[in-house]
Amino acid sequence: MTSYRLLALDLDGTLLRHDQRVDDADLAAIRELQGAGVAVTIVTGRLHSGAAEAARTCAIDGAIACMEGSHLVELHSNRTLLHHPIEPAVCDVLRTAFGAHELASFVFDAGGIHHDHDGAAYADYVRTWSPNLKAVEEELAWQTAPLATVAIGEPEAVAAAHAALRVHAADLFSVSFAVSAYPGKHAVLARAAGPSKGTALAELCRLAGCTLDEAVVVGDWVNDIPMFEVAGRSFAMGGAPEAVQRKATDVLARETGRGGGIAEAVRRAWG
Repeated sequence: MTSYRLLALDLDGTLLRHDQRVDDADLAAIRELQGAGVAVTIVTGRLHSGAAEAARTCAIDGAIACMEGSHLVELHSNRTLLHHPIEPAVCDVLRTAFGAHELASFVFDAGGIHHDHDGAAYADYVRTWSPNLKAVEEELAWQTAPLATVAIGEPEAVAAAHAALRVHAADLFSVSFAVSAYPGKHAVLARAAGPSKGTALAELCRLAGCTLDEAVVVGDWVNDIPMFEVAGRSFAMGGAPEAVQRKATDVLARETGRGGGIAEAVRRAWG
């Protein structure tokens, strides 16, 4: 094996197939690396509660990065290592923007997701981030330390809310997108500015006692680019957007969501 000492994995479409299962070939490759003393970790846009089951399946019990680096958790102890919530003043900006444009809002914190009653129609989609959803009054939804928010509605309303948020880019990272599960609906996701999958990978390497050059990462989406840019070697799943593939050192034959990509990356990086 080469000198790579850490493998960091995106979840959806990468470690997890479209059916939300870990492919047997990928699981065997992960176990082989773990047996050889290589650290295996997860770097995901999901919350801790949405990533824990996949981690258990792969016998990962150390530190993982959730919500794109906003929350680092040591799994075996459930101890928070890093926590980057949205500042209260910025939460007020989000609440005002979402309310003004009548968007169904979801507030993500370390324990799960709170949503107002308008969000019930989209609960199955948002559950991807965490199985812990709770409907509460709008005022109560924000009385935590939010790691992120998602708001869903008509495309024009989402675009207008997103425009209001971009004014606060120094404090707030935000991105809008079409919601494929609900044709004709769009969403905007926002979290604290600063953390990313790249900053998370740097911290995970520090905790594992290795350098970024000794890290291998696998992902399939735009939010994986920050860790592609800093890792020693990076693999984009086949079928990933061209912009994502360009940022990776390697592109896999295995396509996103179909399984087998981790096993392919392990063969190519470790031999």
